[in-house]
Formats: sequence, structure tokens, C-alpha cells
Amino acid sequence: GALEKLKLDSKKFAPQAVLAQISNAKSELLDPIAYAKKANDYFQETVAKIYPLYEQGLHANNALDFDDLIYKTVLLFQRFPEVLDRYQERFHYLLVDEYQDTNHSQYVFLHLLAEKYRNITVVGDDWQGIYSWRGADIRNILNFEKDYPEVKTVKLERNYRSTQLILDSSHAII
Repeated sequence: GALEKLKLDSKKFAPQAVLAQISNAKSELLDPIAYAKKANDYFQETVAKIYPLYEQGLHANNALDFDDLIYKTVLLFQRFPEVLDRYQERFHYLLVDEYQDTNHSQYVFLHLLAEKYRNITVVGDDWQGIYSWRGADIRNILNFEKDYPEVKTVKLERNYRSTQLILDSSHAII
């Protein structure tokens, strides 16, 4: 693969760590060129050399990785407005659960899809944003009312799964 082409030691550049960086780049909608411009240490600069080779390997095999499912769809929507319009016409209403755990590419994808009819419902709890290590951006839910000023917020403040003592303790910690 790419490590061998660049004569890199897989012990120094663990494939899982490299793939995690590429995954994060795609979650931020950064192509190899944009990622290379943002690289700010030796590891990232090395990943910036691997990333385009990784993409070439995917392309040569007519393959996508998991992050490409949203990344490539966002690019498609941005480059071909008629395709975006087709899907906006197909999906007039959107419901997103666990919205606090969405990353940047998911946010852009949803925003593009919802921008025509603005019929989007999100379910989430800003106190439960647990996937920041995977690129989740808590600002997506915190800024939802700014992105959609016409929003109606419904707070579900009864909890039937925990005792009041557990809830009070959790709120005190948060």
C-alpha cells in the first residue's frame, strides 16, 4: 500500500493512526490538498503524503471507505445542484437522532438536504455529546437555533430510566 510506496515503517506510522487522521480529514471535508495545507507536525505532514496515495488506491479499486459515504455525497451535492435538488424534492422532512454527536461532514450534508424546505427535526442532548474524539462537534446542536431561527424547541425533562438522586448527581457534575 501507500506505506510501502513511501518506504515508511508501519511501526512508526501505525496504519490505524494514519487511517484515523484520514477519517478525521474526511469528516472535516478536507481533500488531500486541503489536509496538507493544515498539517502542522511531522506525523500530519507524513499523513499528507499518504492520503493522496490512499485515495488513488480506493479509486483504482472502484472503492469507497466508510467516511466517503457522506464526504462524497456532500461533494456531489455541492458540485451538482441539480442532484441536490432531486434529493431535496425526495426528502421534504428530515429527522435526525443523537444530533449532538454529528460531525462537520454530517452537519453539512443535513444542512444541504434541509435548506430548501427547512423541515428538519433533531433530537439530541447537549449534555450527552460523547463522540468528540470521533469528530462530533457539539456546536452543531448548540447553534441549531441560530441555523434555523424558526425552530420550535421542545425540552423533554422527565426521565423515566433513572432515579431523582442519579439525575440530581448528574446535573451537579455537568
